[in-house]
Amino acid sequence: MRPTVRLLFSHPAHFISLGFGSGLAPKAPGTFGTLLAWLLYPLLRTPVSEFVFLALLASLFVAGIIAADRTGRALGVPDHGAIVWDEMVATWLVLLFAPKTLLWQAVAVALFRFFDIVKPPPVRWADRSFKGGFGVMLDDLFAAGYTVLVLAVLVHFFG
Repeated sequence: MRPTVRLLFSHPAHFISLGFGSGLAPKAPGTFGTLLAWLLYPLLRTPVSEFVFLALLASLFVAGIIAADRTGRALGVPDHGAIVWDEMVATWLVLLFAPKTLLWQAVAVALFRFFDIVKPPPVRWADRSFKGGFGVMLDDLFAAGYTVLVLAVLVHFFG
């Protein structure tokens, strides 16, 4: 089933899990969700401390489990490509650890998309082993972990 604007507005969980509509992109919805997250990042991050931001991300992760599960059931596909909240939350986490320049943020976003698409172990393992909303969210958390590690190495040598 192809998600529609009607589904997007039919329940708050769908609005969230479909990334405020970015997941409805006909091609590369995960990339569109990631780019929207990058655009929204300054609005979420600027007014709060790192601790509060991490607590917010944990809350958004839990909300994503619930929303992705409901939307996956509505679409008949547990990890439908249009569900992009997982990419959004993971992108916000990655950007928290990225240097504040536009170039480093672009590197962080590109690395995250790479690890999310390629799914090296244990990203692939998490993707295959856990189902429902938790599985949808978890593999992107692992991809974010890879991103933060590689980003730290790159910043150490080139930053």
